[in-house]
Amino acid sequence: MGFFEFLYAKIFRTTKPRRTARTIYDLTIKDINGNDVDFNSYRGKNLLIVNTASKCGFTPQYKDLEKLHQAYPDNITILGFPANNFLWQEPGSDKDIASFCQVNYGVTFKMFTKVDVIGKHQHPLYQWLHYQTGNVPMWNFCKYLVLKNGKVVRFFPSKVNPLDPVIVNEIIQ
Repeated sequence: MGFFEFLYAKIFRTTKPRRTARTIYDLTIKDINGNDVDFNSYRGKNLLIVNTASKCGFTPQYKDLEKLHQAYPDNITILGFPANNFLWQEPGSDKDIASFCQVNYGVTFKMFTKVDVIGKHQHPLYQWLHYQTGNVPMWNFCKYLVLKNGKVVRFFPSKVNPLDPVIVNEIIQ
């Protein structure tokens, strides 16, 4: 076990999964513009939920998330959740983040307000995802695939590109 894995295990794996909602559709979360989004509106859609950051080595995945969004609009809904949990790689305000995503990557998929994806202030969505999968993000650009029936089927670490066949094959089935 390397230093970062040890640190991760000691700091972030100490929180036990908490069930904060019965289903993902019970949640209402503010989007990046401050509007409430009722997750019931995503019922019947496959969701790819991604914790994002603007100053990360994985930040170019925004481009591939947008390609996935454009290529399979009937198969997947991508939801981006900026987070500043890993080496302060998302320091900006929601307005700064929205501008960065649009200007640099042409992001048109849904982005949400900045949240904590780990730790004692972990957002209820990420508490629910943790409860369902046993996995929490280990870094920026971790992905959860939630099928249209509301069941989480897969957790993908940061290194798995959004256009990886393992993700594409799951959503086009």
